[in-house]
Amino acid sequence: MTATTTSSVIPTLPGRYYTDPELFAREQKDIFESMWFCVVRSADLAKPGAFKTVRVGTESVLVTRSRDGSVRAFFNVCRHRGAQLCTEESGEVKRAFQCPYHAWTYDLDGRLVAAPNLTKMADLDREQYGLVKVHVREWLGYVWVCLADEPPSFERDVQGAVAERLGAVELIDNYAVDRLAVGRRIVYDVKANWKLIVENFMECYHCATIHPELTEVLPEFADGYAAQYFVGHGAEFGEEIQGFTVDGSPGLDRIPTLSEEQDRRYYAITIRPQVFINLVPDHVILHRMFPLAVDRTIVECDWLYLPEVVASGKDIDKSVELFHRVNQQDFDACERCQPTMSSRIYRDGGVLVPSEHHIGGFHEWVVDRIG
Repeated sequence: MTATTTSSVIPTLPGRYYTDPELFAREQKDIFESMWFCVVRSADLAKPGAFKTVRVGTESVLVTRSRDGSVRAFFNVCRHRGAQLCTEESGEVKRAFQCPYHAWTYDLDGRLVAAPNLTKMADLDREQYGLVKVHVREWLGYVWVCLADEPPSFERDVQGAVAERLGAVELIDNYAVDRLAVGRRIVYDVKANWKLIVENFMECYHCATIHPELTEVLPEFADGYAAQYFVGHGAEFGEEIQGFTVDGSPGLDRIPTLSEEQDRRYYAITIRPQVFINLVPDHVILHRMFPLAVDRTIVECDWLYLPEVVASGKDIDKSVELFHRVNQQDFDACERCQPTMSSRIYRDGGVLVPSEHHIGGFHEWVVDRIG
């Protein structure tokens, strides 16, 4: 068990933590720009020159695949006069990135390779004035970046969160997440603070109230205890449920490397600060949050299946629809909370019931991070 079930009163964060732009600015600096941040599905960078630009904290980051097949990431800032190098969200270049302002040109490794009148500046160090690199790791088929000069331990902070939830990080390998294919991607624009979304995902006290489809598939959720409350515990499918679908009908092809203990079970994992992973026998659902403002968060949600399932064109609608409804129900709830975070009634916050006490640990973490 990861939390106590005592009856002592645990307060929530005060309302201003969800509405104060100054606090959000500190979160951008001390959380999103200092920690490992999941940005792109690796398969979205299919070949050298493919790129995506993403928002991490206050910074625009350019993520691309180099000619040697490795993934590189840079601050999306030209070193000449500070223009944004790439203005498109995604695309592909043949050999280099060229600033649309003064045509300074950088290769896929970020090195300055050309610029008008560059030959007249013999003392300009092309390495020194190349694009500024961002730390990169690939794991679970996703690209993770860290803007800090000295990044924290990926093994401790990212893989450690999985180990803490499942009991061992190796257990997620059974789902072969890096080899799955994106069957559906839905982007949600949520008018709520990112912490409200994290808190919602961490608990299931609300499940019986707003998730009728989910509690039909996972009956224990109706009791209010989230699956991630207990180390190694997966919520078991109902007896008459055949698959993780909106009506309990059979799902898609089961991931063959799962253990017997992982079959017919659902596992939820939170990786701070902005990733949720949902594991079921035939697919994986991964959320990436991009906090844009104190009251606005973009959430990209990928449904991942065996490559042959996606390639065959099998109908995945009932599979996707279950968690799409869960997302809509959750985000609607968060958006109902956001306006009242500024109410005088919530100035000192609220209170956590016993099944939510683990959220108190998340609140302590936030306060510790931003000082």
